[in-house]
Amino acid sequence: MKLFVRHAFTAALSLIFVGVVAQARASDVGIQASNATELHQFDFLLGQWQVVGELKVPGLIALIHGTPKLAGSWKAWHTADGKGIEDELRLTDVSGNLLSSVRFTRIFSHDENRWTITGLDARDGHAQPATARWQDGEMVVIGGGTDREGKRYRSRMHFKAVTSTGFRMVQDRSYDEGKTWDLAYMTLNASRMGR
Repeated sequence: MKLFVRHAFTAALSLIFVGVVAQARASDVGIQASNATELHQFDFLLGQWQVVGELKVPGLIALIHGTPKLAGSWKAWHTADGKGIEDELRLTDVSGNLLSSVRFTRIFSHDENRWTITGLDARDGHAQPATARWQDGEMVVIGGGTDREGKRYRSRMHFKAVTSTGFRMVQDRSYDEGKTWDLAYMTLNASRMGR
């Protein structure tokens, strides 16, 4: 009788365990399904891009030297078993002098329901964290950094006009913690290279 009770108890525990595992898997499938769209929100970056743009400068400098033109490349690929994206943005002036080389890691955080981004500037080794969400038809990235004069700023980047052949990135900057914004501080237009 004791042996029968032990086997019955073991069988009951096994059924409970199987039920818990099945529920957990169903829950995971539900999470994956609900976040499937989010996991692909940055897929528009995948591939190789030619970049042109401009940088806003104060009035007198712009009058004397004109608006600085930017050129460069942007390339992106899947990482973390397709659950993240790594990308690299290199910008030069029109003479080909390197202005910026930043490597980004973009991972969707299920817990926070937003993208977490780390940008590592190869020139000075600084890591810059940011977060992103898709809203109102564009990807909005909120971050920060330090300019060439050593002043800290907040940044707000809008990825918009996204198509299979291009996109536009507009960065706004704030030097007063977001009370006022310098709109379109930097504008980049990306065109897909090859297919």
